[in-house]
Amino acid sequence: MLRALKNLCHRPAVRFGLARDRSSHLRDPRFVSFVAQSNRKLLNTDFHDAVLRGRKFGRQTLVALLALGGAWVLLESARALSVF
Repeated sequence: MLRALKNLCHRPAVRFGLARDRSSHLRDPRFVSFVAQSNRKLLNTDFHDAVLRGRKFGRQTLVALLALGGAWVLLESARALSVF
């Protein structure tokens, strides 16, 4: 039983970079050092922050619309019950 738990929780050496992962896109560690040393344009963090703010606004809008829709259903249900 302990061996089964150990095998279940075992992290393969691929995650630590000690073995080569043939399915990985970065197959050669020299490629990683090349990318690190090249003059690649840095990530625009302002754009990333704007995307995150937009997603947060979208979630808040969705929650507000669902709340308004639920209130409308309750109101119409109350009106329909008052008719009977």
